[in-house]
Amino acid sequence: MNKESKILIVGLGMIGASYAEKLHGSGYYVGGISARESTVAKALQEKIIDCGTINVTKEFVGQFDIVVFAVYPKLFINWIAQHQDCFRSGALITDVTGVKCSIVYSIQKMLRSDVEFIAAHPMAGRERSGIDNRCSKVFEGANYIVTPTEKNSQEAIDTACELGRILGFGRISVISPEEHDEMIAFLSQLTHCIAVSLMCCKDSAHLVDYTGDSFRDLTRIANINENMWPELFALNKTQLLNQMNLFEKEFVRLKEAIATDDIETVKQMMITSTERRKLFNK
Repeated sequence: MNKESKILIVGLGMIGASYAEKLHGSGYYVGGISARESTVAKALQEKIIDCGTINVTKEFVGQFDIVVFAVYPKLFINWIAQHQDCFRSGALITDVTGVKCSIVYSIQKMLRSDVEFIAAHPMAGRERSGIDNRCSKVFEGANYIVTPTEKNSQEAIDTACELGRILGFGRISVISPEEHDEMIAFLSQLTHCIAVSLMCCKDSAHLVDYTGDSFRDLTRIANINENMWPELFALNKTQLLNQMNLFEKEFVRLKEAIATDDIETVKQMMITSTERRKLFNK
């Protein structure tokens, strides 16, 4: 990946616009595609892209070497099915999608042989969506995951990793789509389910008057995109349900220990919790 590479961002929401802002600021020629004319106009006006459109044409898409898809998974698959003839030969495609197995193999199977898709997932974001909430600094020091399959070349894997470094990610990991989906079900999807459940289980307008930082921290991600997350949950349902069962088992164990005054079990669970949490403080 060099400074002559032209990069197209498909989807100029919070993540896509943040990618564009960082890459354009790093000296790359960046184009953008969005469903809304107002979004493209704003991206051009605020100089986070060099060119943009709401229309998918071979003339526009075909000028780019790297295409980053920052759209919902099903839209991503449909876009490839309908418009893959627009890619230039030799183009490299990557993404920001939060699930992998349900899209990676489908897209690689349908994709032209002269175009390569290497999947990636930036483990960073904000609770608010849209171009107005872009923030390229959100990537600084965060984790970035590349999920190749046997169909991927080493050059594509290296380019995806280099993209992560340019964006400012602190740790770049390379794992399989299967490993990714199991891990993401626990670290991200389960935590969102817990936060949503916690906010839904008690209805009181006065909670905000009494709460402390622990409740605010735990429920920060309950401020959630109700269109994107159900799609992610459904596409990774098996793994997510496995992790929900795992959590439920431990929650019940803690509940029963409290109910039976089994203080030793409560203490041991807290010791385990504290030791494992220390790893995140480094």
